[in-house]
Amino acid sequence: MQYILTSAFASNANSGAYGINSAMEGMGLVMDDGRIKHHPILEFKEGRKVRFTFDGKELEGYEGEPIACALHAAGVRVLKESPELKRPRGFFCAIGNCSSCLMTVDGRPNVRVCVERLREGMNVITQKGKGVLLADK
Repeated sequence: MQYILTSAFASNANSGAYGINSAMEGMGLVMDDGRIKHHPILEFKEGRKVRFTFDGKELEGYEGEPIACALHAAGVRVLKESPELKRPRGFFCAIGNCSSCLMTVDGRPNVRVCVERLREGMNVITQKGKGVLLADK
């Protein structure tokens, strides 16, 4: 059974009750087709479609939208695991204040994908633990 942690509560991903969309709407985020269309802090316009890689899989999103939005629209609900108990973590604050969405982006660990804007060709990897900074070749 998969759980999604949102706002101030956890909900069963399959139950429909208090699902991630209603939780995000409760935080002031307006969702449409799995994408955030209105955010209480960030402003972004829908850019052109771009391709990026997530854990080795090619996905599409819109240039300039937060990486987490593109992942959410592609059906990705778990962004990382808690360091000690390995519990799944998803959207929590969606404003860059927490650490629930830290991922490795283009070799840089600890990127908050809820506020990092998507660009063509990005390589996004689920981060394990504190992340590893790869040395330049």
